[in-house]
Amino acid sequence: MRFVIQRVNNAHVTTGDRMLGSIGKGYLVLIGIAQEDTKELADRMLQKMLNLRIFSDEEDRTNLSLRDVDGELLMISQFTLYADCRKGNRPSFFNAGKPDMAEELYEYIIEKAKETCPVVQSGEFGAYMKVSLENDGPFTIVLDSDEIFPK
Repeated sequence: MRFVIQRVNNAHVTTGDRMLGSIGKGYLVLIGIAQEDTKELADRMLQKMLNLRIFSDEEDRTNLSLRDVDGELLMISQFTLYADCRKGNRPSFFNAGKPDMAEELYEYIIEKAKETCPVVQSGEFGAYMKVSLENDGPFTIVLDSDEIFPK
């Protein structure tokens, strides 16, 4: 599982002319799900993300978590985080989770996030979307479950 977390001042996602989600200060999170990912792993990744201290305190040190700043979440599924570009010039997505399984896990992650974060918005699984954001910093972190929680 991969989360690309961008600390933002604001972000929104649309499909066509329809607004899917919009947030103020918080995280825009792109979520990539691999075939072997589980709900247990999703729980661990979510807790790691929510506890990251990447917001500035009064001394301008990155010492505050999303909860500490009443931050919001915009969570967007992005299977392309599992692009394999080792051979040729056309990426392979063989390692990405199959759509039914990945959608179920993506929806699970959103529902679990809502248990602890008061504002959770999301994109639409499988839809062509446009994402706009104002990155704060910029500050972007990649959480890869294979690196954080090795098997």
